[in-house]
Amino acid sequence: MKYSFSSSFTRLTWTVLGSVLLLTIAGRVVTVTGAALTCSGWPFCIPAGSLGWLKFVHMMLAGISAILMIWLFVKAWREQRDESILLPLTTVTAILFFGQAFVGAMQVAKDFPMHLVVLHTLTAVLLWISLLVLVLASGMLARDGKAFPENPFRQRASDFFVLSKPLIVALLLLTTFGGLVAGGKAWPSPALAFWTMLGGALAAGGSSALNQYIDRELDKKMQRTSKRPLAAGRMSAPEGLSYGLALCLISYYILAGLVNLTAALLSLAGIFYYVIFYSVLLKKATVQNIVIGGGAGAIPPMVGWAAAAGHLSLAAWILFLIIFMWTPPHFWALAIVRKNDYERAGVPMLPVVKGERETRLQILIYTFVLVGVSLLLPIIKATGTVYLVSAIVLGLLLIYAAWRVWTIPGNKVAWTMYRWTSMYLAFIFLALMLDAVV
Repeated sequence: MKYSFSSSFTRLTWTVLGSVLLLTIAGRVVTVTGAALTCSGWPFCIPAGSLGWLKFVHMMLAGISAILMIWLFVKAWREQRDESILLPLTTVTAILFFGQAFVGAMQVAKDFPMHLVVLHTLTAVLLWISLLVLVLASGMLARDGKAFPENPFRQRASDFFVLSKPLIVALLLLTTFGGLVAGGKAWPSPALAFWTMLGGALAAGGSSALNQYIDRELDKKMQRTSKRPLAAGRMSAPEGLSYGLALCLISYYILAGLVNLTAALLSLAGIFYYVIFYSVLLKKATVQNIVIGGGAGAIPPMVGWAAAAGHLSLAAWILFLIIFMWTPPHFWALAIVRKNDYERAGVPMLPVVKGERETRLQILIYTFVLVGVSLLLPIIKATGTVYLVSAIVLGLLLIYAAWRVWTIPGNKVAWTMYRWTSMYLAFIFLALMLDAVV
């Protein structure tokens, strides 16, 4: 494929490359000469001497590079929405550029902790790799004059919102906040709560977007998912991929820079677990997809716990087990209702492979195990009376719902079980929070 400078997008990528190169050289000179220590009140001071003006030039280059990067980002989303390489690559490059600036600021504010020093260096390396690849790819793939339908802003905003699976994100955030309160044994500070929840929301939303990107063809075959933005064609596949990657990257920078390394790494592990291990490898490969894949949804309370405590304890791992054991009865109840959908899409869910009778039995068995696991917290004295009473009452109600699924045929009781398991998880984490603060 021949390289061409005919596209304005290609020419802009070269301009950005030159600007970032000058910025990098200027930044290195500022560091070596000690100019960074001059004019600390800039832009509210007038540079004095050669070192002051050197820092001034560096700041101006930073501003110019930032404007050019934003221009490139916007241009990609306007003109390259169907390019499976250019749009994701431009999006990632822009996030890395601003991520490096953010991490650099956090280094100074937090007295250069080692994990941020490493992250800053790694981001710089990845930025240059992505920028160079973008320059190469743009000359071969970018073309001007592409016309895309102008969808109403509200529809576009709604599609991006749906791409994040907001209901699932809301439930995951509740478990994250539960871990945050339980790990700190108190209500967290507003700042810690905000950044932890924001990082968690972006990680969950980004993972959900990537999941829908991977499953876009499968979703077309299922009535429940056929109207999703990617499956319905209201959004291009590169847009879904770019959006998911952007949210996941931003989430890591927020958690690493404003919360702590443990929380950030746990969140990153959850992203890889859900996107790679479950969505790519497990979902269509084994009937145990939900059982094994449940670990992805079980990580958020551990993120909250680590954000508050800075480490994980046995109680945090029990919270992980609660959601891990909760996942099979929750999704198998839905799978009974949507059995035909999964069968048509070729997803080996338990009702499709083993039949409804076996699925109903497994729901009952896992429900008993779930209730037993939930009672481990008071046994190790990690919780008190409020949680103990709540866990017993909620557990008995859940066992009753599972028993009805086992003994009463039809989809109605399975749908009730599906909805009740969601309420069970919400209520038991609310009980966990109340127990931690009373």
